[in-house]
Amino acid sequence: MGRSVWFVGAALAAVLALTGCATVNGDGGVGGGGDSGGGAVPGKAGSPSSASADPEPSGYAQPEDWTDPQRWAALPRGKRTDERGSEVEFPHTTEGAVAMAVASNQTAMEGENTTVDEQLRLYHAYVSERDQSPEVAERVEKHALDTDKMLAQDMGIAAGDPLPPGAYVRTTVVGFKVIKKSSHEVGVWVLARVVQKKGEIEREDSSYTRTLIGVEWQDGDWKLSTGVTRQAQQDVQGQTEPKMVAPGDAEFNAVGWTAIREAS
Repeated sequence: MGRSVWFVGAALAAVLALTGCATVNGDGGVGGGGDSGGGAVPGKAGSPSSASADPEPSGYAQPEDWTDPQRWAALPRGKRTDERGSEVEFPHTTEGAVAMAVASNQTAMEGENTTVDEQLRLYHAYVSERDQSPEVAERVEKHALDTDKMLAQDMGIAAGDPLPPGAYVRTTVVGFKVIKKSSHEVGVWVLARVVQKKGEIEREDSSYTRTLIGVEWQDGDWKLSTGVTRQAQQDVQGQTEPKMVAPGDAEFNAVGWTAIREAS
């Protein structure tokens, strides 16, 4: 899977970094701008242990012995969809905070929908107003344009062209782990699966990203907050980061991930 996919798949981490909030590195340190800053630490089935907008890619083989996740959550939906197609207005609960964090880390690039479309959608829907500015929006858009150019090169198309028929890059959250919560702030690890397909008859490649997110209750909704994210980073200093393993792997339970059921 190409390097471009990792910038696309971890769009949320990229948006957080571009608002001025550093992201947690694979070695447990802190970096900025989506730089992973350290080598991958092997996990089960060869999955790397990195945590930034640019983790090392790796495939994943489903274990032969399926182990049911011990923890499941059916997260609430937002009350409405905004003009860019994002769910907003989540309940003022821990589950509502996690639901927003999940929604803000799910992306789909296919057809004429670009990384620019997705990152600006995330930015306008989920980033705290106090962390927004024209300069930050410009950085987010420039980063997304650069990512689209890399994705086009990886897909073998000209920059600016729609993705080929049957081609896509999708990020789906498969698990989470709350590290700290209060009535107005929640820190949470988000585990997402990134898949890429370059065309109708091409094979689908996949791997995982893990992002530490801090969210805050503001003006009737949960929002991504650089201040709360920095606090979450301090809260996990010295702790072992949860391994990136799929639901069905025994280590998914061992490290404390909660799997997600589709809400009705």
